[in-house]
Amino acid sequence: MSKILIRGAKVLGGEPQDVLIDGETIAEVGTGLSADGAEVVEAEGRVLLPGLVDLHTHLREPGREDSETVLTGTRAAATGGFTAVFAMANTFPVADTAGVVEQVWRLGREHGYCDVRPIGAVTVGLEGKKLAELGAMHESAAGVTVFSDDGKCVDDAVIMRRALEYVKAFGGVVAQHAQEPRLTEGAQMNEGVVSAELGLGGWPAVAEESVIARDVLLAEHVGSRVHICHLSTAGSVEIVRWAKSRGIDVTAEVTPHHLLLTDELVRTYNPVYKVNPPLRTERDVMALREALADGTIDIVATDHAPHPHEDKDCEWAAAAMGMVGLETALSVVQETMVETGLLDWAGVADRMSAAPARIGQAAGHGRPVSAGEPANLTLLDTAYRGPVDPAGFASRSRNTPYAGRELPGRVTHTWLRGKATLVDGKLT
Repeated sequence: MSKILIRGAKVLGGEPQDVLIDGETIAEVGTGLSADGAEVVEAEGRVLLPGLVDLHTHLREPGREDSETVLTGTRAAATGGFTAVFAMANTFPVADTAGVVEQVWRLGREHGYCDVRPIGAVTVGLEGKKLAELGAMHESAAGVTVFSDDGKCVDDAVIMRRALEYVKAFGGVVAQHAQEPRLTEGAQMNEGVVSAELGLGGWPAVAEESVIARDVLLAEHVGSRVHICHLSTAGSVEIVRWAKSRGIDVTAEVTPHHLLLTDELVRTYNPVYKVNPPLRTERDVMALREALADGTIDIVATDHAPHPHEDKDCEWAAAAMGMVGLETALSVVQETMVETGLLDWAGVADRMSAAPARIGQAAGHGRPVSAGEPANLTLLDTAYRGPVDPAGFASRSRNTPYAGRELPGRVTHTWLRGKATLVDGKLT
């Protein structure tokens, strides 16, 4: 078995330590370590984190391989420091059967850049009318534990209740895309001052908040788990905070772009800023940051949503919604949460690794950087700062809102069970 000695890394941002990897496992953590024949990685000044876990990724395969594939998406994940991603169900065909989720799971295993855990659809065809084969997907080789109609809301309260009841039997979780469709019909951006000035259809905060309020009450009634996807408003934060104070089993995620960008950017009419849920106000951004810091929001999830050039390089109204995010997520979190003093690196490790792994039941991920644990690790050069160049992305798509923008931090190495998937910023 190969040995790797990571020398002088700041484990979770703390004092410099050496980490010895032996095969798939962390063998030792300490100072002054040595090992005959080990490959040495000089990591002085760099931060070592457990491999990142993304609970919300769109890999597009099967059906939209022009946007992304499992191969290109997992290469993007490794570039961004991720060792596991959860692939959303809105593919073609929809991942609503054991056969489709097993296909995605096997593609992930074949390519090997990170672990791929499929998310199963809640309803057949994402149509919101009939429960999908939740039990069969859970019992399949893919072992699905997270179910979501993301891209669409499970807006029927009876269907949502039945889904919560069903997954309770095996400890699963329903991840809700909180969007009341009748309140957002024709919406193009956040409803507010900017939408009024631009004359674009507004997407009100209450369309998100009303669904979250309903679903946390349903989860309480059923005694089941609900997870809120891409929470984006200050009001949503307060509802989740209230639900947690009542002991309701709810978790929530925020995307990197909702921690940094606001609806003021829509004034450019650049479709790269068109996303679901929409970019909100500065007040919302500040509330989301505070909620991530205090634990009201449990995790950061990318909602990596790749699109081909022609789907974004068009007029605003016709453009697809979504942004790629796997390769820039950690940099955005460093800028918005670490450099502002809201989180330390141990907090980042919790929000981007341990907590998403726990919510999604990703065994072997999100574990402490200590002896005997799987060697799923990410090494970050926090001193780096430079412009984002989408031409160098591993993703098949380039629809990033950060092109040309300077961001801090650069992932230099990623290890998946002791195997390097990224070395000196280059994929292996």
